[in-house]
Amino acid sequence: MTSTIPPVRVRYAPSPTGIPHIGNIRTALFDWALARRSGGQFVVRIEDTDRSRYDGEAEKAIFDSLKWLGLDWDEGPDKGGPHAPYTQSERQQMYVDAAAQLVESGHAYYDDTTPEQLHALRERQRAARQPPRYDGRGRHRSPEEIEGSRQAGLPITVRLKVPDHGSVSFEDAIRGKVSFELKEIDDFVILKSDQMPTYHLAHILDDHAMGITHVLRGDDWISSTPRHLMIHKALGIEPPEYVHVPLILGKDRAKLSKRHGATSALEYRDEGYLPEAVFNFLALLGWSPGDDTEVLDRDEIVRRFSIERINDSPATFDLDKLEWMNGVYIRNLDTDGLMGEILPFMERPASEG
Repeated sequence: MTSTIPPVRVRYAPSPTGIPHIGNIRTALFDWALARRSGGQFVVRIEDTDRSRYDGEAEKAIFDSLKWLGLDWDEGPDKGGPHAPYTQSERQQMYVDAAAQLVESGHAYYDDTTPEQLHALRERQRAARQPPRYDGRGRHRSPEEIEGSRQAGLPITVRLKVPDHGSVSFEDAIRGKVSFELKEIDDFVILKSDQMPTYHLAHILDDHAMGITHVLRGDDWISSTPRHLMIHKALGIEPPEYVHVPLILGKDRAKLSKRHGATSALEYRDEGYLPEAVFNFLALLGWSPGDDTEVLDRDEIVRRFSIERINDSPATFDLDKLEWMNGVYIRNLDTDGLMGEILPFMERPASEG
């Protein structure tokens, strides 16, 4: 496919702690469409650093959802690639080394504040009607004090030093210039006491190592972007282009939940929806082809897709519209295609019906 869009490298990087939400999969679809439109690469990376919440079934559901919707990937845990491994728990030493580098350069520090001390601090702040936030006490701990705490078995984290004045701005591909005051951001953890990174540090190092050019994610991440830009600056690396896509709401304008219908792609698969219909429907949640066309096949969506046509306002999940669209696709099936879709449901045990 010829394209005037420079090839991009985008990634879908879910955390396998639960069945992927429909909004999460919609963002993966946008990633995939942008990569295919530009002749670039779509990378899958598993962000499994939260080992206490890791769920193997959730990881399987991630890949099953992508396969069902036809979102094939170019690099990933199962395919490998030039930037392997594509599972964060296998990249741990890189994060530990980067955190140590940031401490050495004076951009971060070791903190031995215990969870109990943090809880007490937040309780005092709430009682004083102050916003709960970390007070920077770890900045004043000496290396000897930190080592003593380490020998005593206390949890040691690494926090980034955030300036107490100034601002940070960035250009979002959808919303334009966004600015935040640094005084509103406290020193935050980048390496946890179990030597696993937080999302803030891990995804930055991985995106840089994997040559990611565009990061598409929900606009609920906008408030975290200043933290990410500060880490980029401290590490001396250029950030990718951030594209914060609109959230998906129910018809009542509330956050999408079970009461609005199924919230995972696999639930729609199991209820008999066609993947082509769900693909088409999800593509139009927050993106416009440029006219009023609603039924578009995969190739047409790829041909028309661009970041500029992603909306900046929340998308509405309309189950009635999905039902209608699924009916359109079903009626367009020939006899063999229809039987191929129906037979698995006819053969399903009654207990699963």
